[in-house]
Amino acid sequence: MARKFTPEEAVERYIQERKANLSDSTIYNYQSNLGSFTEWCDYQSHIDHIGDIDQFDISDFKMNRRDDDGVADTTLYNVMVALRTFIKWCESKGLVDDLSENIMLPDRGRASRTETIDPEAAEQILNYLDKYEYATYPHVLFAIMWDAGLRIGAIRSLDLDDYHSAEAYVELHHRPGPGSTESLNKDRGTPLKNDKDSEREVNLHDWVAEITDDYIAGPRNGLTDNAGRKPLLTTSKGRPARTTLRRQIRGMTRPCCYTNECPIDREIETCEATEWDKAAKCPEGVKPHSIRRSAITYWLNEGHSKELVSDRMDVSPDVLEEHYDQRTEGEKREVRRELFNMD
Repeated sequence: MARKFTPEEAVERYIQERKANLSDSTIYNYQSNLGSFTEWCDYQSHIDHIGDIDQFDISDFKMNRRDDDGVADTTLYNVMVALRTFIKWCESKGLVDDLSENIMLPDRGRASRTETIDPEAAEQILNYLDKYEYATYPHVLFAIMWDAGLRIGAIRSLDLDDYHSAEAYVELHHRPGPGSTESLNKDRGTPLKNDKDSEREVNLHDWVAEITDDYIAGPRNGLTDNAGRKPLLTTSKGRPARTTLRRQIRGMTRPCCYTNECPIDREIETCEATEWDKAAKCPEGVKPHSIRRSAITYWLNEGHSKELVSDRMDVSPDVLEEHYDQRTEGEKREVRRELFNMD
């Protein structure tokens, strides 16, 4: 009988076997890509061992990464290639049945998604949070995401000391964690999207700093993570997982949450899910990456230059133009009219 491994244990064993033949950077990429898979498995109640995984789980994971994370085409492709290679290894060890041959790789050239959230809807969400959940963890999460357009990984990376109240800004640091090529677990650090190149200081509006100050002085708990660091945002268990943050965003952006009306004609009682696993499945919730995309578009519509927005949001001008600028030609024309004082 084959030995039983949890998904995380199987990945650790796989990495150990491949370490001798791969560079540190390749090992780190495997850890990062497969880490998103083991993290997803942690939240699936029916998955205790790697042998519990079937084709539907592989498909669900791919859809989760694609829809909830808003990952780039190439990133999703690389994740699924790494997963398929890992599953082949599991098959060779008798840990899973034949799965790898049926894993469909995504298209690397898939057109960018255009889902956005209107500034009016963002304002409604902020008004709701300000009235009913003032200075709570969800309030701070959405306020910083909308104001700074940060990625989920960047928000998760923030420590308490990275926030500067008096000057109203946050520091972003790439902290992949010690021993990143030796183990793959929940304490592998808080890396940023572009490593050291993503490190920067980001100004916050005073209203965001005020909410954050009140959160720190009030409901924020004093827990540290398992690495001994003090996260800015904390759950009852410490630093929130990426999946937790994604579900929080999807849940609070449901129209029934902040307007008490359901645009798809479901009864409100069925929409008031307090469990984020259920709330996050609402088709009317907005993906975290769409918040970032919409925030970038909002800043551009406010007349800020692409160069300044590019630096603030950690995205190259070319990528910003192709994937993030969701303005219509009419909106661009109106911004130019205002900047040129043509009224």
